[in-house]
Amino acid sequence: MKHVGRIVNTRRRVLVAYRTLPGDPNSALCVMTESLPASEHDDLMRLVESAAGQEENELATAMARSYLTDGRQMLQAFHLTGMLRKIPTSEVEMVPDRNNTINLAELNEIIAQQKGVSIEDLAIKPDTPPKQTQAEAAPESVPTPQNDVLDDEDLAKQYRSQADALYKEAAELRRKAEDLVPTKKSKKKEVVTE
Repeated sequence: MKHVGRIVNTRRRVLVAYRTLPGDPNSALCVMTESLPASEHDDLMRLVESAAGQEENELATAMARSYLTDGRQMLQAFHLTGMLRKIPTSEVEMVPDRNNTINLAELNEIIAQQKGVSIEDLAIKPDTPPKQTQAEAAPESVPTPQNDVLDDEDLAKQYRSQADALYKEAAELRRKAEDLVPTKKSKKKEVVTE
């Protein structure tokens, strides 16, 4: 599984959006998955596990073409809400499966050697637009923000959307629990009076 990692010291899980950064090849841009609201976490994990997520060398490329359940563009939403963190590559280890790990700095060196380039050349250049097909373009019904500041109405819409998603998730979890082990209804003891 590509893009899955953790912080070496704390073992906190991360998803690596960019393995290197332009002008800073010793840093990566990561999503701290434990900090995400449940619906955003689920949206991101579906992307990572999808063919589209696994085919990309940089997860951020797939994130730029994907949308959260509430209609926001994923990469931009995580950037605006501070969910993307710059972390030294030496402090991140990639966890492709349960049995293997590799330090991200070492992985970048291996990839650079295989491609015959320097680590600096691995970073996506700022002028390189992400690949996007017509089918993946933003739906016209989703308004694109004109600036980075949300007004109270937009913020309230986001809160309601997140609350609705959490409510649906809670209802689904309750249904699954009932399917596994139905709630036992307690029988009230009859009091016999003489």
